[in-house]
Amino acid sequence: MKKTTAVLILPLLLFLQSCHGGSATKPSESGGVAQTQAAGGQESVKDDESQKDVVKVAVGSPDHNTLVAALKKAELVTSLSNAGPFTVFAPTDAAFSKIDKATLDALMKDDRKSQLQDILQYHVTVSAIKAENLQDGQTLGMVNGDNVSISVKDGKVVLNGNASIVASVPASNGIVHVIDAVLMPPTK
Repeated sequence: MKKTTAVLILPLLLFLQSCHGGSATKPSESGGVAQTQAAGGQESVKDDESQKDVVKVAVGSPDHNTLVAALKKAELVTSLSNAGPFTVFAPTDAAFSKIDKATLDALMKDDRKSQLQDILQYHVTVSAIKAENLQDGQTLGMVNGDNVSISVKDGKVVLNGNASIVASVPASNGIVHVIDAVLMPPTK
């Protein structure tokens, strides 16, 4: 009876040990052992098959390099990679070029991070709103606590009277509206 019990328990223990591992290593494709990567937020998930989230849409665009750099500097990548839903009004590099270079450079410094976050959060609302659902006279509450006013002129959606939506890209956690100007929050 003792032999039978030992024969049954030994494979069970080996199975449990292999499932639990307890080690921070995993086999690599080359047959060796590779260290596991440090855990990150939702933005660190590699998925080339599912629809991209709003951040990955911006990262994949050749026209949003400044926006992506600003999101990283403001430490907003993880927040915008979460479930949402978000509507992101994404200024192009050309839109950012309309801002004085010295002002833009100053916003990218560590001591201005809260101001940069405020500006970027003024481009995001918590919901997924298609352009055709935005109506003349509508006001949107933005993540930073301020409002953006919507007008529709000749079928074109305009934000705060100066930024037009030029394209829209659906994302897994909302929608990205490409805009041709940077929205500046009202002075507080």
